[in-house]
Amino acid sequence: MLTFWHYGYEGASVALLTEAMGLSPASLYAAFGSKEALYREALRLYGPSLPRPARGGESIYGQLEQLLRSAALRFTEPDHPPGCMMLTGSLRCGADASGAAQAAAEVRAERLAAMSAWFEQAKAAGDLAPQVDANGLAHFYMAVLQGMSVQAIDGADAATLLRIGDHALSQWPGAHEAPVHA
Repeated sequence: MLTFWHYGYEGASVALLTEAMGLSPASLYAAFGSKEALYREALRLYGPSLPRPARGGESIYGQLEQLLRSAALRFTEPDHPPGCMMLTGSLRCGADASGAAQAAAEVRAERLAAMSAWFEQAKAAGDLAPQVDANGLAHFYMAVLQGMSVQAIDGADAATLLRIGDHALSQWPGAHEAPVHA
């Protein structure tokens, strides 16, 4: 997973992957079938470790604030590559890697759908106004997360990403508290 995260799908050669896993190329192919299948498995393992909104009595705004804050800190942790493997790991794939790019796009689409459903639930609970476009709002905040990931890859620090999150929170379509990092 870290090899794909650091080098991207195409940059993670079989030699780098086998070295990282302590396997021979034959063992890697016997276990996973292909580099793409290994990438799909890495995406599956990576997915649950991404920050997700908390459940419970906290407002939807507070949960979103926590999601953006967690992402800003995670994207800049020094013990792994910057950014987010799922959000940016396969964006520069060529035609030969279309399966890997599709796998990452599917994971991103699942996250987008989950965020949209989360906002729909907030509307149903009265935490968001009925006229709010939950899907459009989900697209906006997912784009913010993707942009934060790219900026982390480009060297932005946690403070910068926290400010981006604060600006994104200022676009929230409802009553909320002032961002804490402004």
